[in-house]
Amino acid sequence: MTRYDIKRELKPYYAPKNADWALVDVPEQQFLAIDGHGDPNTSTDYARAVEALYAVAYTVKFASKRDLDRDFVVGPLEGLWWSDRPEVFTARAKDEWSWRMLISQPDWITEEHIDDARKTALAKKGLPAIADVRREVLHEGTSAQLLHVGPYDDEGPALARLHDEYLAANKLRMSGLHHEIYLSDQRRTEPAKLKTVLRQPVRTAD
Repeated sequence: MTRYDIKRELKPYYAPKNADWALVDVPEQQFLAIDGHGDPNTSTDYARAVEALYAVAYTVKFASKRDLDRDFVVGPLEGLWWSDRPEVFTARAKDEWSWRMLISQPDWITEEHIDDARKTALAKKGLPAIADVRREVLHEGTSAQLLHVGPYDDEGPALARLHDEYLAANKLRMSGLHHEIYLSDQRRTEPAKLKTVLRQPVRTAD
């Protein structure tokens, strides 16, 4: 059985090489999603949300392999981030961040599969946050994207370049939420080698 791997199937969006901003056209995808607010480094809600997200993701995977004879690699953790004050991201004022954590799902996974997996995972794991996991469809379309290598807290200069230089130079404006894809396992990767896709949906400025 060949396993579907989102990093291979959608390589331009999950394995970019460019270290400076470039435009891509991101297709529609479906995700498992859960929302929250606060510093991801210190918030217990964040830790519980990510734990719940993975619990449902692996339940979907095992059910797909067992019932549909279709296996897939659980995708990397992703996050949409926003705030009433965009400058909190370049300043890394994490207590003011809101987030929606995501894990991409293959297109053959239906909302019913996700509902069943959520119920199964909740019964097995007993984690209350599992009840908040849901299906989310996202179509970002035209987006500025780059591969950041290094600590998450070193993303500030790249984001400042986007906001202060790239958008104006290319007559663009932001049209969606800041998106990050965490390609490395931070538990096993030294900070200097962490790989993160940074993405910002954009549109032509009026």
